Amino acid sequence: MGSKEIIRPPRLKPGSKVGLLAPAGPLLERDDLSRGRELCQALDWEPVLLPHAGGRHGYLAGTDEERLDDLNAALRDPVLDAIWCLRGGYGVTRILDQVDFAAMAARPRVIIGYSDITALLLAAWRHTGLITFHGPMARAPLTSFSRGHQSRVLASAEVPGRLGRLPLPDDVLVPRSPRIVTIRGGKAEGRLIGGNLTLVQCLIGTRHLPDFDGAILFLEEVNEDLYRIDRMLAHLRMAGVLDRVAGVVVGQVTELIKRGADGSMGYDEILATYLEPLGVPVAYGFPFGHVDDQWTLPVGVMARLDASAGELELLESGVS
Repeated sequence: MGSKEIIRPPRLKPGSKVGLLAPAGPLLERDDLSRGRELCQALDWEPVLLPHAGGRHGYLAGTDEERLDDLNAALRDPVLDAIWCLRGGYGVTRILDQVDFAAMAARPRVIIGYSDITALLLAAWRHTGLITFHGPMARAPLTSFSRGHQSRVLASAEVPGRLGRLPLPDDVLVPRSPRIVTIRGGKAEGRLIGGNLTLVQCLIGTRHLPDFDGAILFLEEVNEDLYRIDRMLAHLRMAGVLDRVAGVVVGQVTELIKRGADGSMGYDEILATYLEPLGVPVAYGFPFGHVDDQWTLPVGVMARLDASAGELELLESGVS
């Protein structure tokens, strides 16, 4: 993956100022803003609400100009220690070309989100080498699992270590009823890069798509028909995204849809069709994606996948 300079944002600590914004879809409930503030306070962080966080413009949280203004203002703010997105939905790709990546690199800070926010996280890595964080949004309460893992990843510069499917000593990293399925066994190391499948596909052909050579590719998805999952993976294969990955980690693909009188393939079969022939370790069912219990994954850190054991290990910290 070349000699990209890696930028680690400073770790979060009590009193850190966290900007709350919605760069994509609008908040769904009136209480989402207050919950975001309360969650920051519960984590001993100081919430800072961006002006248009509660906005609405059709299926967007404000006009493109308003959402971009909030995001760039947060990136340029000399005081904010983190940017925590309140919701995904849709809309980041509409403003991605105008994001101030120079400001992002000049003042590194923690950026957290997932789903549609994947576009911002991957573009940040592509343009700046900044490690960002694929993790829970700020508008919903965190389970003890999600909170414990987020704290371990964001509040300490120590290497987080092994994320396993079996209970480990003093470990908060194991979700309820984990079910890890091995598609192809083995071990691999590489930089952990990925996110929502739709958004990874969406960036193909743009200047924002990162280099996946030698990466541990991680993917999640929600509310998609199986044939669309199939089509997106086919696109990744045709575009060469899958050609030189070191391994693949698939998280939670939730609310799958099977419709059509002509029948449907099974989810396992679709994943195996595209991922098993790669000849690299592949496993699915890990706790990240559109689920309550989810890991906070640092995008860009070195990681080790043991697909046979159903374990992912972070080999370095995402914060300084």
